[in-house]
Amino acid sequence: MNRVRLHALDSRPDGDEWIVGRMATGQFVALPEIGKQALDLLGQGLSAAEVGEHLREATGDDIDVPDFVEALLGLGFVAEVDGEQVPQPAPPKPTFARIRPRHVRWVLSPVVPVLIGLLIAAALLTRPPVPLGYRTLLWSPHGSAVIALGAGVGWTLLLLHECAHLVAARATGVAGRMRLGTRLQFLVMQTDISGIELAPRRHRLTAYLAGIATNLTVASVAALAAGATDGTARRILAAVTLLALLPLPFQLMVFMRTDLYFVLQDVTRCRDLYGDGVTYTKYAARRVFRRTTAVDPSRALPAHERRAVRAYSVVLVVGTALCLAFLATVTLPADITLLARAVTRLGPGHSTAQSLDATAVVVALGGVHVLWARTWWRGRRERRVSGGPSRP
Repeated sequence: MNRVRLHALDSRPDGDEWIVGRMATGQFVALPEIGKQALDLLGQGLSAAEVGEHLREATGDDIDVPDFVEALLGLGFVAEVDGEQVPQPAPPKPTFARIRPRHVRWVLSPVVPVLIGLLIAAALLTRPPVPLGYRTLLWSPHGSAVIALGAGVGWTLLLLHECAHLVAARATGVAGRMRLGTRLQFLVMQTDISGIELAPRRHRLTAYLAGIATNLTVASVAALAAGATDGTARRILAAVTLLALLPLPFQLMVFMRTDLYFVLQDVTRCRDLYGDGVTYTKYAARRVFRRTTAVDPSRALPAHERRAVRAYSVVLVVGTALCLAFLATVTLPADITLLARAVTRLGPGHSTAQSLDATAVVVALGGVHVLWARTWWRGRRERRVSGGPSRP
């Protein structure tokens, strides 16, 4: 291996390290200063031997440049080796590919959060205020109308929430793609904006918080509109306001890598808060339940990351335990009961209406669980193939 040609790479300094990656694939890595120098020299067309010699003269240390190049190949950063193209899978197709960064760059303007803040403040001053009790959701005596509004507004808000992440990331040059995912027992829609780590901090935080800002914006507009109307229209708009606010407490569950988790990870300057938290939790569990001679994995982290990871591991354990306890004591018993009742009504001796109702329950409830299982398995398989971001 003599010379390599690298793909177009972006980078930014991050403390004593550099974040380097490809926007096209969303693959990134943290490199020490010496690694960034080696990458720059390879990008200038120097051979691996020439780069090693140059670094030896500059630092006095022998750097294993061929191994470094092998690592770059694994990351998909190398386009050619000695003039021969490196075969690589095509980058994943982005969602809404026709949206270009120039179309949505305005969302990164500092004026946007100011306008959203003013809108929220105006909504809080709405007179009469929108009631936020459960009765607000029961805006109609017809249950079907209540359910239809809840489903329609809920799915629309979910799509808008994820589109907001996508648009904010696209404005920075990150492709992004939307897909289904799982968070413990929850089936969720999520937006992969890998590569946003290369953007400036303000732009990263904008992308992370764009979904929450969208929910707050919709809630504020609906509340203002409700204050200007009365009767059925006001009740509907009040219900929309509450429906827009209901998903926000979920974001506090940072142990499930919600939007606020990524804000927390960025603010604490951690590379992989969840991954390192899981690793430390497993180590701590082995120490508690059986003797182990393994070294504390958090000791390899910088001091600020080590403190954050240890604190987060407590949140991770407590939050996960509470969620799984709720699943075992509430969600699963309710689902099993509904399915059991439905199955018993599918046989002979029941009216057509009962059979249709039972069929709808089996299809809807069973379909959700099958979709969750399929999505979970796909995510697990993809993580096995690609692996997580690694610290060099």
